[in-house]
Amino acid sequence: MSQDRKLAVLRAIVEDYVATEEPVGSKALVERHGLGVSPATVRNDMAALEEEGFIHQPHTSAGRVPTDKGYRLFVDRLATLKPMSAAEKRAISTFLDGAVDLDDVVQRSVRTLSQLTQQVAVVQYPTLSSSTVRHVEFVALAPSRLLVVLILSNGRVEQRAVELGTETLDDSRLADLRTGVNRVAAGQRIADASTALGGLLEEIPLDSAPLFGPVVETLVEAMSDHSRDDRVAVSGTAHLARYGDTFETSVRPLLEAMEEHVTLLKLLGEASTHGALTVRIGTEGPFSQFAATSVVSSGYGPGRDSPASLGVLGPTRMDYPSTMATVRAVARYVSRILDES
Repeated sequence: MSQDRKLAVLRAIVEDYVATEEPVGSKALVERHGLGVSPATVRNDMAALEEEGFIHQPHTSAGRVPTDKGYRLFVDRLATLKPMSAAEKRAISTFLDGAVDLDDVVQRSVRTLSQLTQQVAVVQYPTLSSSTVRHVEFVALAPSRLLVVLILSNGRVEQRAVELGTETLDDSRLADLRTGVNRVAAGQRIADASTALGGLLEEIPLDSAPLFGPVVETLVEAMSDHSRDDRVAVSGTAHLARYGDTFETSVRPLLEAMEEHVTLLKLLGEASTHGALTVRIGTEGPFSQFAATSVVSSGYGPGRDSPASLGVLGPTRMDYPSTMATVRAVARYVSRILDES
């Protein structure tokens, strides 16, 4: 028996089952896919695939459907991902390029993923601890009131107001403050910037301490407040209603489990390393409530590191080539936007 032909039969079964939502028979495979062999030969191949656990027969006299093991082999043997159309690429670029800040980037990304895949989309916010300080800006709101603006490499902007008490600001003192803070903090990771700012207080003249002290304390607080950020954005949960027959009981336990952000982060898995594209199928995931679903995820973020993940969740009966291509494309677009911000 040809191994290549057997894989072709499995591929055809997966594609037909995803398209029709009906168990697939040998005659239909021969007619639709031009396998170049008789239905009897295809039945022999299907019997072998069933014996090896790649497909199963849900009902007597019915066709076959893929198992989690079958989907896994299908995904692992994908030579190429389904190319996105020019219109889809243009839609992603146009929609995401209009984002004004990090929150807007995340919200636009999660909606784009959901709309293009017709699945539930999940986007993790980039963690602050893995980011670097791009710049610190100061804006005088009043003679003794200052706005501190912390701009990070992941696109996040933190703003804090500082009351200086009896201290007053002029252009010269403000320039000295801006220069001193950016000299030690700009380009540093959050933890290193916090340490460097603490050292800055030991260097400054005593007469500058009443001004530098409250500002540095506010900056360090802004960095530490979000040193771990487990927020996620979710879109498209209504899509699960289209697959009610996929779940053995009801979709309610699945929706309840999705309300926990920690659960969603674990579902995304370890895809936050170097932009890897990851597919978890059915029972491969960490939670029993999601045994009838698959998760396609990718890391994203500025530079070489990918401090966060995004992806989609849907039934195991999903269009893997198209979904994988979309997730990868959105991750790359978001990374580019954050890298340029």
